[in-house]
Amino acid sequence: MRYARLENSARLQRTLAALESGDWISTRDLIRAANVCAVNSCISELRANGFEISTRCLGRGRFEYKLEGKA
Repeated sequence: MRYARLENSARLQRTLAALESGDWISTRDLIRAANVCAVNSCISELRANGFEISTRCLGRGRFEYKLEGKA
């Protein structure tokens, strides 16, 4: 899989900054905080960069994400 490197991607850096509180954050809040559209892609790319991120489904297509740490 091809993915952006964190150090070269302002989009991933903004997404990571929004996750750094360690609290659960919804897809909608990530979109707003990081100014991104494809949250699931950003999460996947951050995981490929070595970050552990949990996902939970709240039902009805709503998801939340939580930064657990760096692998």
